[in-house]
Amino acid sequence: MRDAINLIRGRLDRFGVLLSGLCLLHCLAGLLLVAGLGLGGQFLFAPVIHRIGLALAIGVGAITLGIGVVRHRDPRPLQIGAAGLALMAAALFVGHGTEEAVLTMAGVSLLAWAHWRNLRLG
Repeated sequence: MRDAINLIRGRLDRFGVLLSGLCLLHCLAGLLLVAGLGLGGQFLFAPVIHRIGLALAIGVGAITLGIGVVRHRDPRPLQIGAAGLALMAAALFVGHGTEEAVLTMAGVSLLAWAHWRNLRLG
């Protein structure tokens, strides 16, 4: 049973890193395409995309980072991940623009590091 939980946690941590990378790519593409070319604003900046992304990040982060603390007794990935999620949540309240992009990119970077660290700790 323990091996199954660890396998699931490892896969979810990898998914968390992938999801963070996709979010970062979404932010950069949004800034470049919309600001540079005036394309895709309705889709790239749709609030539903950000809400779904945050909900996925919270779900995956809570499960994997919480299990990680219990397993390896190091609270740092959970703490850093929570800080990243807080930045991502704050980005939902500042409106579209540079502030949102900076908060989101900082948040997903912290969250990706937390998942990566969680994987390394075992």
